[in-house]
Amino acid sequence: MASMLAAHRLYPEAKLVFPGSQERNLRSFLHDTGLTFEFTRLKSIDTSKVNRLIVVDTRQASRIGPLNKCLQNDGLDIHLYDHHPDHNDNLHGSVEEVRNVGSTATLFSQLFKERSITINAKEATLLALAIYEDTGNFTFATTTPHDLRAMAWLMQQGADIQSVHQYINPELTTDEVSLLHELIQSATTYTINTIPITVSRIALPDYCDEFALLVRRFMVMENLDALIAIAAMNDRIFVIARSRIPEVNVGKIAMELGGGGHASAASATVKERSLVQVEEDVMRLLHKHVHPPAMAREIMSAPVISITPDTTISEANATLIRYNITVLPVVAKSVILGMVSRRDTAKAIFHNLQNQIVAAYMTTEFETITPTATLLEIQRLIITNRQRTIPVVERGAMIGIITRTDLFSLLAGDPATLPELSGDNINPSTERTRNMATAMLHALEKDTVLLLRTIGEVAEQCGFTAYAVGGFVRDLLLNKENLDFDIVIEGDGISFAKALANQLHGRVRIHEKFNTANVVLPDDTKVDIATARLEYYEHPAALPKVESSSIKLDLFRRDFTINAMAIHLSPDKFGILVDFFNSQNDLKDGMIRIIHNLSFVEDPTRIFRAIRFEQRMDFNLGEHTKKQIKNAVQMGLFEAHGFRFFQEIKHILAEKCALAAIQRLNQFKLLPFLHPQLRIIPRLETTMHQAARAISWYELLYLKTKWKSWLVMLLALTSRLKTRQLLEMCHGMEIPERYSKFLINERVMSNRAARAIEKKGSLLPSQIDIILQDLSPEGLLFTMACCRHKKGQFAVSTYVTKLSQQQNFLDGEDLISMGYPPGPSFKTMLTRLRAATLDGECGNKEEEIALLHQEFPL
Repeated sequence: MASMLAAHRLYPEAKLVFPGSQERNLRSFLHDTGLTFEFTRLKSIDTSKVNRLIVVDTRQASRIGPLNKCLQNDGLDIHLYDHHPDHNDNLHGSVEEVRNVGSTATLFSQLFKERSITINAKEATLLALAIYEDTGNFTFATTTPHDLRAMAWLMQQGADIQSVHQYINPELTTDEVSLLHELIQSATTYTINTIPITVSRIALPDYCDEFALLVRRFMVMENLDALIAIAAMNDRIFVIARSRIPEVNVGKIAMELGGGGHASAASATVKERSLVQVEEDVMRLLHKHVHPPAMAREIMSAPVISITPDTTISEANATLIRYNITVLPVVAKSVILGMVSRRDTAKAIFHNLQNQIVAAYMTTEFETITPTATLLEIQRLIITNRQRTIPVVERGAMIGIITRTDLFSLLAGDPATLPELSGDNINPSTERTRNMATAMLHALEKDTVLLLRTIGEVAEQCGFTAYAVGGFVRDLLLNKENLDFDIVIEGDGISFAKALANQLHGRVRIHEKFNTANVVLPDDTKVDIATARLEYYEHPAALPKVESSSIKLDLFRRDFTINAMAIHLSPDKFGILVDFFNSQNDLKDGMIRIIHNLSFVEDPTRIFRAIRFEQRMDFNLGEHTKKQIKNAVQMGLFEAHGFRFFQEIKHILAEKCALAAIQRLNQFKLLPFLHPQLRIIPRLETTMHQAARAISWYELLYLKTKWKSWLVMLLALTSRLKTRQLLEMCHGMEIPERYSKFLINERVMSNRAARAIEKKGSLLPSQIDIILQDLSPEGLLFTMACCRHKKGQFAVSTYVTKLSQQQNFLDGEDLISMGYPPGPSFKTMLTRLRAATLDGECGNKEEEIALLHQEFPL
């Protein structure tokens, strides 16, 4: 309508012919403003006498309705004013004013300004309405700077912005609200070539001239990138299509349906087809036209600077510096084998590994793409998966490489691709965020959430920032209970710990060397607090040196990606998940991955932790992580293992999956580092299996006795070592003396007891009692594991569940009251009474008294 008005100013002698109906907001505007136009009805036009045809807002012959009959007239002069893209159905004329703008109303505004044609305020407002409508309030991808300049000019001519808002966003009627609800309820979202597209299909009893408005409302309400609405009205099918992304050009789809439009907004009217048939046509066309363009070959760099697997770390580092690059592909005969970064070489040189070859430390877990890979695939790898460098491979050979810089340079020059990467996601060093506040409320007790909020508030009062980190965050995402609170403070962790203890009336214990502290609350809840720190290692397997740092560097120092997440506790960001290392994906995929290539060189104990997590969580070690474990074994980084290795072995043996973890250690040839003679043989495997069964059985008894399951498994693991070898292992692992003595004593007594209770012939309960009474709970379970036959296992079971619980009816005081003088004989008498009670000779106090009088007369 606005374009027809504008064209009439250029062609005042022409007749206005409008072949369609007016939408409600347009009718309201014309009524309220008093704008009147002298329209000529189509029926009154003798098309054979038309000598000039001025067509606005389209160039397609199929879009001008009955007026296409004029096209047969001899000498017809056609003038065209349009902003839509070219189509094979386009008309051609003596005047073709076609401009790449968001609206034909913009085009006419430009013409008026260029020709100094004045318009009144009402006409300016109508043109402004048209621009707002056609550009989706300047949000469609087809919007150009020209549209904004045209709007500025129209405002100078008196366009009323308040009226624009009123008529572009009119209030919906009750019927329209119901129709919008039906439109939303009938919608289905399909993923076509990785792109989500929503399709809605409804049937209406009458024609709705506000259908396009409802489609736009639907798109805004649901924040959709692409929407196609199909409606049956009267005897026709109407298709309204909208898109905000360049991958979905709805103009092409509408054109194939006999309609038209541009990439972001289009429509079509279909006759003699059912609603279902048109929906099928739409789906077919979506699969035909929604194909993200191939971009890899276009943006890759070639030829590639690379090195061979036998290049030394020192040589690789020199190449990285010479060409000022951060990553080098490792290539053999055009096939990429791995990648090594400047960070890897710098760490390796720091640890005096400069003469090692890069094959030992290169990253081998990475994805490649083909030259036909799309921008979406490249974005997924670089932005979502955090792979900084992508090799481009064709028929097995690397032909190019795409870096993070290549991608961002492309995006910076193509604004149409930026919406998906808007905000923080553009920054590759920014954490991946997710709000965990709701999950915390569901998974944690109210008091726990309150404690975490208090921690955040106290930190803020101190001028610091607090985060929950590590296993607590990991297990929260896995929906597992974990109340070990590890808090990291960006600031001074020790002064924060004092402030928290003061506020919550708790006790604080400070560790100045590591800038850490422990706060114990009145209800015995423990909170471990650390200053955000980085750790560096002066040589392989050394204890870390600690410096203050940021949360990102604090997380980078951690062992595995799944443990390198944090949750904001600050009041303004409470519950926001911080994930710099794609940790959520590794958690979802069940993968244990190290964060950097020299992780095990710096701290070999992480290897044992990796295997413990793998078995406990039923995860898998990443291929690159397995490769680095093998490298660490080959380098023999376990010479100075000491007490820290003992701690890791203890943790492994305390797990339910201890046997599987030990078998995994054996697969990686790690057991000989505990002792050269320690290896898994069938007999030892059987002993460990039986020890694990004995532990499970004992736990089900729910006895109040204090015991340690890891000691049982350590006794089983070392059962084939000689006593001298066991002492060597204890010395090498710096096992505390109390445990070393315990291991030696219990294994000697357990082996002796196992042999005794498995002798031929049956044993009296009292004999079993004598054999087993000096063993600890751990020794008893190890004895059960050492028994080859069920007879011995049953004897231990009987002792634990019955015999050890049995008490004499008489005690020392009873003996004194009976007149027996105190002395060494008491032990003999009580032992005899216990044997008689266990063997069934005495069943009550009187029978024990009778036995004493008989065998120990006064």
